[in-house]
Amino acid sequence: MTTNEIHEKLKARFGDAVGPLSEPKIDPFAVVRADALPEIARFLRDEPSLALDFLENLSGVDYPKRNVIEVVYHLFSYGLKHGIVLKVEANREDPRVPSVEAIWKSANWMEREAYDLLGLVFEGHPDLRRVLLPDDWEGHPLRKDWQEHGGYHGISNVRENPLVELRRLDEIARAEELKRNPPPPPPPAAAAPAAPAAPSTPPAPQTPPAGT
Repeated sequence: MTTNEIHEKLKARFGDAVGPLSEPKIDPFAVVRADALPEIARFLRDEPSLALDFLENLSGVDYPKRNVIEVVYHLFSYGLKHGIVLKVEANREDPRVPSVEAIWKSANWMEREAYDLLGLVFEGHPDLRRVLLPDDWEGHPLRKDWQEHGGYHGISNVRENPLVELRRLDEIARAEELKRNPPPPPPPAAAAPAAPAAPSTPPAPQTPPAGT
């Protein structure tokens, strides 16, 4: 089944809760209403002609100018070899969307990652807590306006460019090698050969004065 056909089935079943399909790019997508997401997700998984049993990826994208965080769902059917991409838009000031962990278990850690890095709250998630950063970490680093706080508990988050350090170590190694194996002194310079004497020029013959 094509992406267009999957989208048509969704529109026929859920009406205005499913937005139009985007212009074909790499992955065309449809925006769905957050409150309809659980029912839509269950239909996509359980409808035999769709059987979208695999949540390939769940990610979040921050759009500060629109005051929106998008949650993106890449869905695929192993049995039928087709798929679709859905998006849900959450208010950036208080981003909340229903969890789909009860429908696709792979959502468990992916929703936790989006919560950790973007501050997205997945309502109904059984264990929504940070998965990458410590519990007392301040802020959500994938938000476009997040600012560095100068480190974490005295651990600096600034480090030298590793290429600079590698060059420094290389220079130290070369200097130590020169100490162990200094280059031989250059051979003494050979005396420059004397310039040959300029050939003598015989005097020009004298022309006798006229009338002699």
